[in-house]
Amino acid sequence: MKDQSHIFTIDIHTHILPEKWPDLKEKYGYGGFIRLEHHKPCCARMMMDDQFFREIQDNCWDPNTRLYECNHSHVDVQVLSTVPVMFSYWAKPKDTWDLSQLLNDHIAGIVRDYPDRFIGLGTLPMQAPELAIKELERCVKELGLAGVEIGTHINEWNLDAPELYPIFETAADLGASVFVHPWDMMGKSKMPKYWLPWLVGMPAETSLAICSMIFGGVFEKLPNLKVAFAHGGGSFPATVGRIQHGFDVRPDLCAVDNPFPPKKYLGKFYCDSLVHHPEALKLLMNIIGADRIVLGTDYPFPLGELEPGKLINSMPFDRDTKEKMLSGNALAWLGKHKKDFAIQQNWDFFDDASFDCNSKNV
Repeated sequence: MKDQSHIFTIDIHTHILPEKWPDLKEKYGYGGFIRLEHHKPCCARMMMDDQFFREIQDNCWDPNTRLYECNHSHVDVQVLSTVPVMFSYWAKPKDTWDLSQLLNDHIAGIVRDYPDRFIGLGTLPMQAPELAIKELERCVKELGLAGVEIGTHINEWNLDAPELYPIFETAADLGASVFVHPWDMMGKSKMPKYWLPWLVGMPAETSLAICSMIFGGVFEKLPNLKVAFAHGGGSFPATVGRIQHGFDVRPDLCAVDNPFPPKKYLGKFYCDSLVHHPEALKLLMNIIGADRIVLGTDYPFPLGELEPGKLINSMPFDRDTKEKMLSGNALAWLGKHKKDFAIQQNWDFFDDASFDCNSKNV
């Protein structure tokens, strides 16, 4: 039987891809899309045309591998979303829509096969709001997905762009969760070394998204919109004092679309716990509150939390606070209930260290 001290755990920030998909350059007639090269067992190269992007393992596409790793790390449920490079907002809208449907159908299929272990978020052709709304409605109404993952900006649009507001309005009406994840990091051409686009650009991207939604009045107009931001809100928690001060001293520049101060919206959105340092988690808790932090690991990528929940569990929080961060807040954001997952009653952890990608028994 499961250890009674175990806290039901939901990881809202995990990425998945299909094992195979069509050659998109051939299908759409132009390049820039990702393809997979399965060059050895259990591994593949993500290639952008002929340029290497990232090496991935089968835990990025095989649900059995994911389940095995979840069992070992004591994660009860993963929320699945695509890898942000697949957003393809730069492409022709009809092609991004087609690719979104392929990716969303795949995630929905995994969720149908393992409803106690996975929850799905779709992706949208955000550069074409009418198509995005159609696909958002299909994701929720037909595929049964809990919501969508979107980028921190959409090409030249920040998230306050009036073109995007109808998408957020539809998400609020549907009760769909929105997960905002950085992509196409700002200033990347000036940061060619040291992995700086991921270390510096990503946190700035998330702060850009939060500030755009605050100053643009999105949270003010849509108080029921359920938004979670990746990577602990990026640089926002550490700079919120500066952001508030800027609003106070230059309302002529900051309050042009929303007259209310940024501090009003603290606690109105969620952030995942992926901050890598106990002091950063304390700061995040002080800024947005214990009720708005959700476990997120960026599984299965190395910049994520390699032992899911380790940081939260290491903190001197009481059990109720840890339960909120490990699953309770996620359930609220997703509109789910713990009783929806039979796993809590009959699931045992796997301890078979001999498991490998050629021998899966889950």
